[in-house]
Amino acid sequence: MTKLSRLASTLLALSLAATTAVAAGQERAPAASEKTAAANTPDFDDGPYLRYAADRIEARWVCDGKPVERSFPAPRWPVVVPTQCGHAEPVSVRAPAEAEAEASPQGVERIAALSDVHGQYELMVQLLQNNGIVDRKLRWRYGRGHLVIAGDVFDRGPKVNQALWLLYGLEQQARAAGGAVHLLLGNHEIMVLANDLRYVNEGYQRNAGLLGSSYVELYGPDTVLGRWLRSKSVIGQVNDLLFVHGGIAASYFESGLSRAQINQRYRATLGTPKTVWQQDPSLMPLYNGKTSPIWYRGYFIDPALTQDQVDAIAARLGVGRIVVGHTSHQRIGSYFDGRVIAIDSSIKNGKYGELLLIERGKISRGTPDGKRLPLTAGEALSD
Repeated sequence: MTKLSRLASTLLALSLAATTAVAAGQERAPAASEKTAAANTPDFDDGPYLRYAADRIEARWVCDGKPVERSFPAPRWPVVVPTQCGHAEPVSVRAPAEAEAEASPQGVERIAALSDVHGQYELMVQLLQNNGIVDRKLRWRYGRGHLVIAGDVFDRGPKVNQALWLLYGLEQQARAAGGAVHLLLGNHEIMVLANDLRYVNEGYQRNAGLLGSSYVELYGPDTVLGRWLRSKSVIGQVNDLLFVHGGIAASYFESGLSRAQINQRYRATLGTPKTVWQQDPSLMPLYNGKTSPIWYRGYFIDPALTQDQVDAIAARLGVGRIVVGHTSHQRIGSYFDGRVIAIDSSIKNGKYGELLLIERGKISRGTPDGKRLPLTAGEALSD
């Protein structure tokens, strides 16, 4: 077993034991009104939660408030798990995911990107359908185009699982069509995998209990989605666009590590409790709530940050633009003379959101009704 593998196993055990562990971040704690709303969250059908076993796939759902369990032989891949409740489509289960190859696809003519879905499945589907990414049956129709999800599918809303399974299926369909789906990890994916469940919808907590499990165990490394999530990157690139959930601060370069090495280090340490990474100088830059790639907000709230500094960051990264989520805006916007594009358009509220489109060199914002609007300067934000 390699040193990184031993570290990952140790950290997983610590994560599962530390049920009150708090992951990184300066994100505010839930307000009293949010806690009240969570307490009043209605029950909902949930699943499937799929686990790899020796020769089968074990499936669990919560349907009408009752747990349902089934098992499906897995003599070869894929294994089709039919719908029971929760996610409305069958799931075509692939072999356990391996770490993504580090790549920077070039010459991609059509790119779509969004972030911070936070369980708002219907709004995500509306954006994807009305902007030509998927068809009415939720099948991939973007051909050789690439779809980037810049983190934070988890938490808050009641349809996280549906969103994840849709992206899991689209990834396979896009690859078959010559395109790609890139799911990047945001701070909320990393919080959940570290057992920081402050923002998990209360309904999911109840359903996990009905299944005799903790919520974090439903996405453990032996599960289909858990293994898939642990294969993902935090930082990705398509053409000359760098995608990352929070952003890249100048201090990012102090480690001297390449992007591939940074992504590998994240994968090897997912699930690290705050009490562990706070004491490890090699992990602090990955998880701290001020300057780490999953938490950084400096492009929008640091009054001392200059155009020259942002240009220098992009130049060192070897990209033309940096595309980020995490910091909520009313719409997608351009900052620092177009060097930074903010794509967290507050989908999490479930009322409105936008999709960034870069197609044959033209940049636009796709709306829920399919309108294409120009990319304009972003709104001014304060800390």
